[in-house]
Amino acid sequence: MEAFRIVGGTRLQGDVRVPGAKNSVLKLMAAALLAEGTCTLVDVPDILDVRIMAELLNRLGCEVAYEIGRGTLSVTVPSGPGHRADYDLVRAMRASISVLGPLLARQHAAEVALPGGDAIGSRGLDMHVQGLQALGAEVELRHGYLVAEAPRGLIGAEVRLEFPSVGATENLVMAAVLAKGRTVLDNVAREPEVVDLCRMLRRMGARIEGVAGSTLEIEGVEGLHPVEHRVVPDRIAAGTWAFAAAMTGGDVVVRGGESGHLELVLDKLTDAGAQVSDAMDGFRVVGPQRPRSVDVATLPYPGFPTDLQPFMVALMAVADGASMITENLFEARFRFVQEIARLGAQVRVDGHHAYVRGVPGLSGAPVEASDIRAGAALVLAGLVADGETTVHEVAHIDRGYDGLEVALRGLGADVQRIGVPAVEPI
Repeated sequence: MEAFRIVGGTRLQGDVRVPGAKNSVLKLMAAALLAEGTCTLVDVPDILDVRIMAELLNRLGCEVAYEIGRGTLSVTVPSGPGHRADYDLVRAMRASISVLGPLLARQHAAEVALPGGDAIGSRGLDMHVQGLQALGAEVELRHGYLVAEAPRGLIGAEVRLEFPSVGATENLVMAAVLAKGRTVLDNVAREPEVVDLCRMLRRMGARIEGVAGSTLEIEGVEGLHPVEHRVVPDRIAAGTWAFAAAMTGGDVVVRGGESGHLELVLDKLTDAGAQVSDAMDGFRVVGPQRPRSVDVATLPYPGFPTDLQPFMVALMAVADGASMITENLFEARFRFVQEIARLGAQVRVDGHHAYVRGVPGLSGAPVEASDIRAGAALVLAGLVADGETTVHEVAHIDRGYDGLEVALRGLGADVQRIGVPAVEPI
């Protein structure tokens, strides 16, 4: 087992580069299943989730080659890939469910284990299933697997999502591009990662209109061809570095970060006292001596992203004043609060609201990451805590960040990855 040991008190300074987005590259890897041949992705982060998805594709009969130093990944898909995604991999990463749509479209059959992933709340698959059924698939739960079949292929239909779910939008788009006829998807997710997937599919030969809007119109085609595609920059990683600068009173240039993907986030940081400006190939954040309190509510894009909510809690924990943070998407996101409270944060949770009263400083202590973003937020809290903080279960963090501790050291932080002995339960 590994942990991060952080000595607080350092003001972060320098440049940091943002790689391709975790929340995009995994879906792009799944999209490669739609075409025989080799798709190549550029600017791929070296994270655990990419390796899990690569192994999943390997088991489906694909060949995955990952050049870490160059950040390129190629997926070679056979004429007849497999159609069963096993539980041992799907349980480790929820994004594995994204193979359901392309396998059903290409092979007319798919068996995908019910997914696991981060412990941030219930994320049902009802909209995935209902959408695929509207396209003519027969879907049932059998022995822990979603089993979907469309022996005669999928047929275009009009589908309205109850909620703009990113996962459901992506699965249904990938299913619809090879369906017979026209599909209209209404109330879809508009996140930059969804747009990135649509861009790649269009380059592969898909006919998709309305990209970046709330309604997508898709005209099915007979087949797609492989392409090379650069992954959209990771806006959540970029946001993480913006919060790191704001929390530590630092001065950080986020290279590769798309400020346009973080408009509301950067506005909130400005309200909290940070200075945000454009920089060559990115943006710059200069943190205040002490942040001011601000209120935030998470919403689907272009609202404040739920993935950055733990960082706002951490920032407000050391702010001047009191703030209210509302979580509208995942009910268990506030599990993180009990850990940051160990560092001295004053946070009270009431339903989907967290009331944070800022304190002048935090105090280092051992804490545990429960998911990717909570773990990274605890690391940032450790940067402003007095003394030493140890963040355990960093495998969660490794799922979403490419060398987080290395990048932090490059900005002047005192962060080390250490081995810790496993503790046997009594």
